[in-house]
Amino acid sequence: MAMPPPYPTYPSGPADGALHHPHWWQRRGVRYGALITLLAVSGLVILALVREQTGTEGFLVGLGLAVFPVPLLIAAFRWLDRVDPGPWRNLVFAFAWGACAAALIAIVANSFATKWIATTTADPSGADTLGATVIAPIVEESAKAAAVLLVFLFRRRHFTGIVDGVVIAGITATGFAFTENILYLGTAFGTDQLTGGRGIASVTAATFFVRVIMSPFAHPLFTTMTGLGFGIAALSAERQRLRRALLPVGGLLLAMCLHALWNGSASFGPFGFFAVYGAFMMPAFGLLTWLVIWTRQRELRTIREELPAYVAAGWLAPAEPFALGSMRARRMAREYAAHHLGKPAAKEVGRYEAYATTLAFLRHRGRRGRAGADFGVRESELLNELWRLREVARPALEYAARVAAPPVPVMLPWPAHPWPAHAPAPQPYATRPAHPAAAYPAPAYPAYNPYRS
Repeated sequence: MAMPPPYPTYPSGPADGALHHPHWWQRRGVRYGALITLLAVSGLVILALVREQTGTEGFLVGLGLAVFPVPLLIAAFRWLDRVDPGPWRNLVFAFAWGACAAALIAIVANSFATKWIATTTADPSGADTLGATVIAPIVEESAKAAAVLLVFLFRRRHFTGIVDGVVIAGITATGFAFTENILYLGTAFGTDQLTGGRGIASVTAATFFVRVIMSPFAHPLFTTMTGLGFGIAALSAERQRLRRALLPVGGLLLAMCLHALWNGSASFGPFGFFAVYGAFMMPAFGLLTWLVIWTRQRELRTIREELPAYVAAGWLAPAEPFALGSMRARRMAREYAAHHLGKPAAKEVGRYEAYATTLAFLRHRGRRGRAGADFGVRESELLNELWRLREVARPALEYAARVAAPPVPVMLPWPAHPWPAHAPAPQPYATRPAHPAAAYPAPAYPAYNPYRS
């Protein structure tokens, strides 16, 4: 077996080397158990509250209609996170927090605040408007931001930039909107049952059109402002404490303002909703979409720029930085491995791609002075995993680099004298691959296949 090459030298942070034994409340099992219990209890309570307000039939109708945008939104956020995907447990936690804990906090706090305003002000009729435009944005965005904060604090390894913040915030808001839509659609169905509304003129149809068709991205858009603040803070150096503290707060305030503007659009006149929708919501949604896609492309460029250092050290093959920095080449590598060695090999290639991506981002943060004290330990862990999976992943990635590398036109020099009439016409352009992967022969897997009996 070939020995691994030496690690690239890089200064690691200070470490005292002492063993720290956590208290019982700091153990992973205790924390997981407490969190799962909290979410389960919140889910049961929110289920009972929504069912009480909508009735059993209204709850079932609202549940069936509210589920429509959820798969699309989750798929969109998961697509944004494909370059360096976070673990599913973070996304499950974010969705559960939004659907259960944040929704419960919002229902209880909004109801209490609205009743308090109605009993203490001289204008009880304005309590609902004040609650919707002031109280609801503050309470709801703070409750959803708590999930982003928890992931930022306790899953810091998987929260490294803007895309991570947007994805966690968006999934949390998707869960919150799911529960809220059940409540609104179920209540609308109950109203139709009392008034006899039918067809497109029914309250249920109008509510479904506004909340599910026109604005399924409303809550995710608000909360991603908070995610942007946390994401930019994650890119900041640890010594920039003031910036790391103020950026999430600024994102949260922006989310509250957008939420308040959206909720208050109904009081701006008969066309206030459409004015806010066209003048603010759609441009903000388009700008956010451009930003996260641009960030995604920058992440791929970072991979192509950082991994050649490990090629020079002998850890990676020359073709791998290009293949790992192209989503098309990564997909082709997994398909190639699946075709020759089966699905287990494709999963190993996928893990190899994930480890290499994390390694590139780790080195990028290290070069900018943003790596933690465990840089050297984390780097060695990732390199050892890459070395362990190289026999399956490397041929697939070299093949993908060969196929995905685009040809580049190269101008050939023209002769100084006129071209002879009897000679064939000259060809002004020739093509050559843009990547050194072209110098590699087509890779072949070893005859022994460990995945087949």
